[in-house]
Parts: sequence; structure tokens; C-alpha cells
Amino acid sequence: MADLISLSPCDGLLPVTIGSVTLSEDLPDAMTSLAPYAGQEKALSAALEAAHGMGFPAINRSTGKAGARAIWFSQGMALVQGVVVAPELTEFAALTDQGDAWAVVRLDGDGAEDVLARLVPVDLRRQSFKRGHTVRAELAHMMASITRVGPDAFQVMVFRSMARTLVHDLKTAMAAVHARG
Repeated sequence: MADLISLSPCDGLLPVTIGSVTLSEDLPDAMTSLAPYAGQEKALSAALEAAHGMGFPAINRSTGKAGARAIWFSQGMALVQGVVVAPELTEFAALTDQGDAWAVVRLDGDGAEDVLARLVPVDLRRQSFKRGHTVRAELAHMMASITRVGPDAFQVMVFRSMARTLVHDLKTAMAAVHARG
């Protein structure tokens, strides 16, 4: 019988620093999507707040903080990262484990906005995309979830199968921004 070894999506690819920007893998302890049942949005938000200290996020927003965050993921759906979702939330929403489905990276440093500006058709500058803002948008040719998690830091998520492409595209943009000086 073969010995199977669990590898992270970006195993062997990260971290990398080019100029003032660092790209590193983020490995949340857990990731679960929440899709509230019809008419249960407020009850789900209250239960999520009681169980984990964060409400259900508004459109294009995230709640919580590093280590325990709820991210707006699409119409009527959020992704909870970092905590195992309390089972009592099943009363208000469909819960689906997403732990192995996504590659999650952190782009950090002065110039991170410039790197993403080369790849994403959304204004991610600090004055319009503040900490806690999130968007589902195309990054190069992949659909991604992008959340500002700090003044010069973003969490970027794509399907796990696109991890190598994500790292390649971000490294290429990082090198171009660094070369620009």
C-alpha cells in the first residue's frame, strides 16, 4: 500500500519575496461555506456572532479578524476561516467543508496594491478598498476571492487546482513592479 503524504496547495512554491512584497501561503485551520436557508439570514448572523464572535458579512465585506474570519463569498454565501463552525449553525444554514478546496495566499508589503493592479480589473487602492473589504473578481484568468487584511496586505484565494498558476502570475507581477522601481 502506498504512503500518502498530505501537501498544501502551494507546497514548495512559497514563500517568495521580490522587492518589498512577500507572497506566502496562508493555511487556515478550517474553511466552511455557509449558505443561509430562506429567511434565516438574521438568525444565522446572530448564531454566528454568539458562537464565534463575528456576524454574517455584508456584500463585499468580511467580519472577524485574523485566525477567525467570515468572508462574503457570493450572493447568499459566506466562507468562515480559521474556526470549526459550531454544529448548531446547521439550523440556519447549509454548511460545507471547504478545507481542501482552496489555495490561500497572503500578498504583503509596500507595493502589494501595484502587484494586484496588474492582474485584477478592480480598484483595490486603500482609499476605495479598505481593510475588511472583499471582492470576487478575475485575477489574470482565474476567479479569485481577494480580501484586504491589513494596510498593505491581501488574502487571495483561488481553487486549489490553480495554485501553481496563481503563484506564477503573482510572482511575474511582483517582478514587474520591482523592476519599475
